[in-house]
Amino acid sequence: MKRVFLAALIFSLLPAFPWAQQTPSPSHDVSVSRNLATFNSIVKELELNYVDTIRPREAFGAAIEAFLSTVDPYTEYYSSEDRTELTKMTTGQYDYGGIGSFIMQRDGASYISGPMEGAPAAKAGLRSGDKIIRVDSVDTSNMGSADVSSRLRGLAGTPVQVTVHRPFVEDSIITFDIVRAKLTDPSVPYYGVIGGNTGYIRLTQFLADSGKDVYDALQEFKANPEVSQIVLDLRGNGGGLLESAVDILGNFLPKGTEVIRTRGKDKATEKIYKTTKTPIFPDIPLAVLIDGGSASASEITAGAIQDLDRGILVGSRSFGKGLVQSTRPLPFDGLLKVTVAKYYTPSGRLIQALDYSHRNPDGSVARTPDSLTNVYHTALGREVRDGGGLTPDIQIDWGRVSPLLYNLASDNKVFDYATKYANTHDSIPSVWNFEITDEIYEDFKSSLDLSSLKYDKVLDQLLKQLRETAEAEGYLTEEAQTAIDNLSPLLTNDVNQDLDIKREEIAEYLAGEIASRYYFENGRLIQTLKHDKALATAIETLSDTAKLNGILGKTTQKK
Repeated sequence: MKRVFLAALIFSLLPAFPWAQQTPSPSHDVSVSRNLATFNSIVKELELNYVDTIRPREAFGAAIEAFLSTVDPYTEYYSSEDRTELTKMTTGQYDYGGIGSFIMQRDGASYISGPMEGAPAAKAGLRSGDKIIRVDSVDTSNMGSADVSSRLRGLAGTPVQVTVHRPFVEDSIITFDIVRAKLTDPSVPYYGVIGGNTGYIRLTQFLADSGKDVYDALQEFKANPEVSQIVLDLRGNGGGLLESAVDILGNFLPKGTEVIRTRGKDKATEKIYKTTKTPIFPDIPLAVLIDGGSASASEITAGAIQDLDRGILVGSRSFGKGLVQSTRPLPFDGLLKVTVAKYYTPSGRLIQALDYSHRNPDGSVARTPDSLTNVYHTALGREVRDGGGLTPDIQIDWGRVSPLLYNLASDNKVFDYATKYANTHDSIPSVWNFEITDEIYEDFKSSLDLSSLKYDKVLDQLLKQLRETAEAEGYLTEEAQTAIDNLSPLLTNDVNQDLDIKREEIAEYLAGEIASRYYFENGRLIQTLKHDKALATAIETLSDTAKLNGILGKTTQKK
């Protein structure tokens, strides 16, 4: 049994080397021995005397989970059944064959939420919004997504028949004969040239092949004489293999540059990592995009770029994971992924945000306050701080998603309209040219049942709060009541008006959903890039040599 990862964090750094072990103190050994003996006795007494039969798998799973919860979220036990997930985390490859599609559950049924580009599902013609009503001979029309997914999996090369109900088409019941295949999540789902001169790479995880994937993209940029600057997007990238981060940094830094060092319990465990190859782009202007989802290997990469003044960081503060994990074999084909070290960026910073060795009385762990962080210096003398992740050189305010858009998305209103649009329109323009026209937006609005559209209407809530507060404080006089009554119709939310006020925000999200139906997830990504504040800021800054050098503390050279 394995503990579930926190948020989208995030998989861990898994270096491929053994670690020396520090000898515990005698008193520590005695404490461990006593507690093990006590636990062993409890198990024996329960097994011999408990009135009913104990369930060892559930009981020991809970015991292991509780014990590991006292250290940190990244130390985890993998049973033989759970090792598939760990394999996927490090290689991006699934141990089973499948059709290659994301499945979602709605109203007790399962739907295709997005076929993966190039996978059997997409090649066969399955579409987002298809309701899965039969897998082979089994009726799945009222079956949950976990059960449906397990039936779709099997050995690569074996056939599976999938029958769906497709809305908004004349022949709505369609059967597909599909051959399962080995599936892989690419670490570089998209790269390309933006704005004519910016090489953009989206890196979502640090896998065994990530270094090669980034290298191949950079080689294409190298062959394009128009490319004069690079943006590496690590937003939402929870990390992965430490060695992949070092390999990727070697494309931008001189051979032999120290980019990270790790330290375990004693000095014998310290290891220094240096770049090992001649860089492809030693001097090209470089920006790395980060946010709160950028962790571990992402922070190693971004931290080295910042500390060595090789480029700028744009976005928001990173997650703050400065811990390194390694795997240990256990009996019965189990594995323990255990935190064995902390890592330090080239300036000497430890960017770990939470100190799990010092917990609050309730067991919680507090984030290191900014006032207690320490100052370090980059290669050119700029001040940077440890603790709490990486602070970007240019911070971006992402803004807030409006309650209206949140509910349109969470209630699948946008998803359903995109399904309707894709099933009634054979094609759209190229993804870079596709936009939501007034005609499309008005059609989307007309598809909504406004009476069923529930969302937090801020003005309504404030008026209600004003009335209640005035009454509680004794100010709700007849005159005040009349004034609020007169104000209420002027400030009461109107759904149609809100849809027009929030048109730009809603249209951007809607464009991504529709684009994904024709161009898969890359279509959705490109739609977001077209309106991406961080990317636009990075491109603008990289293009302005004086501004870029000013941020990095360099002296602008006259040509």
